[in-house]
Amino acid sequence: MRRLRVIKGWKDLPDGDRGAALAMGSFDGVHRGHQRVIALAAKAAAELGAQLGVITFDPHQRAYFRPDEPAFRLMKPDQQARALEALGVDVLYVLPFDNLADMSDREFAAKVLHQGLGAAHVAVGFDITFGKNRTGSPEAMRAYGEELGFGVSVAEPVADASGEKFSSTAVREALRDGRPADAAAILGRPFAIEGAVQRGRQLGRKLGFPTANVALGDYVIPRFGVYATRTRLPDGRDIPGVANLGVNPTIEGTRVPLLEVWLFDFDEDIYDQVIETDLIAFLRPEAKFDSLEIMTEQVMKDAKAARDLLMPEMD
Repeated sequence: MRRLRVIKGWKDLPDGDRGAALAMGSFDGVHRGHQRVIALAAKAAAELGAQLGVITFDPHQRAYFRPDEPAFRLMKPDQQARALEALGVDVLYVLPFDNLADMSDREFAAKVLHQGLGAAHVAVGFDITFGKNRTGSPEAMRAYGEELGFGVSVAEPVADASGEKFSSTAVREALRDGRPADAAAILGRPFAIEGAVQRGRQLGRKLGFPTANVALGDYVIPRFGVYATRTRLPDGRDIPGVANLGVNPTIEGTRVPLLEVWLFDFDEDIYDQVIETDLIAFLRPEAKFDSLEIMTEQVMKDAKAARDLLMPEMD
């Protein structure tokens, strides 16, 4: 079974970890535009008989330069690694961005790509920037490849039928607008929130809809509301459900957004287990109800709507 290798850094690598055909970018979301870049690197890897590698940066450049901005991540590192592995990537190089921020674009190409990683080929997106003050461009990368001896390919933009370019920004906008299906169309799969199940007040259980609660952490915050969901458990089971994403204003509210998922036809203790929940469809905005009875009645309506959507054969 293929297992992605994760290597942190680029210095003093053994020969077996050098010489890959590399796709370079942030790859937050590993969306269909990112997949085009990786496909170019995969084509070069096959032609050269080289490993397929991906370069990402930690922290993300946006977090490094604008640390006070709201959370924006589309995936956690483990999710990113799984998505890359599914695309056939052999090795993921996680480069420490704080050690690179002051490198010129030429220095990065020479020291990191050529000397450190021994790149056989580098694939980049059409809008790539790299090096201090983002002076590097696809054209600059082509020139450095010619000078230093590695091939370069540049992915053209990938767009939907209306010409809208696929991008991580477009995914975030779709999620913030409550359009998970549009986000999924760009990603090539549903947006998913992964995290450990927290212990709550267990009020939902008392009211007849036990929930598994997961903190959003560094994820971009989608529109507050109720979603039809699918949740993967650690043992591989895939459970349909309905979830409230928000601050639960009816029950005193929470200070930080939570994903509270009611897994249908499921009654097992999964506290502290790591689950991954796909947001499939937005059902309604989050609301504050006048009583627990009214809230419970609405939750049951939401559950029926989610069941009808996810499990129509059960009707």
